[in-house]
Amino acid sequence: MNALIVTGTDTGIGKTIFSAGLVDALQAVYWKPVQSGLEEETDSQIVARLSGRPVLPEGCLLTLPASPHLSAEAEGVEIDPNTLDLPQTDAVLVAEGAGGVMVPLNRDVLYLDLFANWGAPVILCARTQLGTINHTLLSLQALKIAGCDVVGVVFIGDPEPDVEQTIVDFGGVPRLGRLPMLSDLTPQTLRAAFSGAIDMTVIREALK
Repeated sequence: MNALIVTGTDTGIGKTIFSAGLVDALQAVYWKPVQSGLEEETDSQIVARLSGRPVLPEGCLLTLPASPHLSAEAEGVEIDPNTLDLPQTDAVLVAEGAGGVMVPLNRDVLYLDLFANWGAPVILCARTQLGTINHTLLSLQALKIAGCDVVGVVFIGDPEPDVEQTIVDFGGVPRLGRLPMLSDLTPQTLRAAFSGAIDMTVIREALK
């Protein structure tokens, strides 16, 4: 399949920055199915700015920065997952979820259900901070139970070698690398950090 899903263990962990680096490395196209929160730069705008690559229009734009189902309800609408099929693109498509694996799209459907329905390989982004072992292993378990093909885990933050190894050992998945937090975040610094940190060989193999 010519697509990859990027999800995370939580919100605000840096998966959009990772997505931007991945889109650049693969010369891919980016898509955010649901954007909740329009007060600041959207995830699509961040990825476009940092990667210089095409981004597709969001499937659903919501004003309130909250879980998609709550943001939609605040606007008097309901997200219909049937309208969120993976777009067909000539280049590799990178689709980024919102928040964590179990974030609801409406009162009946989770992002996890959407991922399982899409059938594309999944990259899980995880913090290296305290609590990440529990959050990451639970997310991996949920993905596997749903039948998702997990490419591996990308860590974001300061190095925690023992913690990272514990997760990949118990999770039974590859460690795809660790992207540090960049104080000076530009297209150039992200590309340099990404190329030296992320195992693109495993990721490219998942696309075959």
